[in-house]
Amino acid sequence: MTEFWVSSGHHLTRRTEGGGLGATDELILAYLARPELIPPEEACAAERRLHADLLAEPQRTVTTEALAAIVDADARENWAVLLAFRDRLLAARSIEAAYLSLVREGLQGTPSLFLNQLVHLILRNALDSCDDPYVLRAAELFFRTQRVSRHEGAVLLADAEVIEAREGSAPLSPLVAMLGKEAANELDVLNDENAWTYWSRSDAFSMALNLGSSPRSREGLARVIEVFVRHLLNTEVTVTPLDRLEDTDWRWFVGLDTEGTRIGNALWRGETVDSTTQERVIALFRLVFADTGQVDPKVGDRPVYLILAGTTTNQVQMKPQNIVAGLPLRAASPAA
Repeated sequence: MTEFWVSSGHHLTRRTEGGGLGATDELILAYLARPELIPPEEACAAERRLHADLLAEPQRTVTTEALAAIVDADARENWAVLLAFRDRLLAARSIEAAYLSLVREGLQGTPSLFLNQLVHLILRNALDSCDDPYVLRAAELFFRTQRVSRHEGAVLLADAEVIEAREGSAPLSPLVAMLGKEAANELDVLNDENAWTYWSRSDAFSMALNLGSSPRSREGLARVIEVFVRHLLNTEVTVTPLDRLEDTDWRWFVGLDTEGTRIGNALWRGETVDSTTQERVIALFRLVFADTGQVDPKVGDRPVYLILAGTTTNQVQMKPQNIVAGLPLRAASPAA
């Protein structure tokens, strides 16, 4: 198997009996190394002491008194969030179980940075044997914000952070003129000729995805959704890309992002969606369950439709937690 997504930190975890990933000291230390948690020069003695103690013993119990002793209110809040998150990871039977509990309890103010990192880890585990670069590149949508551009039938998605980091630093090519200023030799649209290069650059997030006119890219995203549902919810589904929604008796939908949810709600209420808004829909899928006995009777054997859309600022920030919370299942049956 070819290695990919080392940046997920999967090598810092342990495999659990159920096939999930378990938190370790090494994983906690990686969080402690984040810039937001390294005490700055002006940090008080209490904050420095807390950081040093946790570096020496990542799973140590931190008292409320030790936390309250931190003078800076923002630093105190950051530490409280990190410690609550750490304790949840350590208490759960797996990282997958911790993520599910967070989603089902309403996320409880967990920073999107932490949620994205968990999804990165979970998908790295779920896709461990995957050998299809289209599937892996599509999976990046689950934990990396994308910038959207449309040109002659192509709906191109490129990593927003990569583009923003390089804007203004390189000459323009036709592709980067659409997506942003980035060195042309570092941003390629994934295709059959260059797909083999994904393995050496998977952690650079430097390949664009044509989700508009590339069937393999849309199929890749469909496969990721299937794997995600199977791995987290122990539920078999089949996901099919669609060009348009033509079902006059649709019973259920899930917005894969905030904009997709907004558009879906408008359609559900029978409202007219203007052409400009319709154009922001970048992917539609039909999801069907293998076992309809797991499904809410109100939906039964009818398909669930999935909507992914871009914002007015041409960004896509997928919310995979919507899949977990939004599917019409009778009861949760987590796998890992």
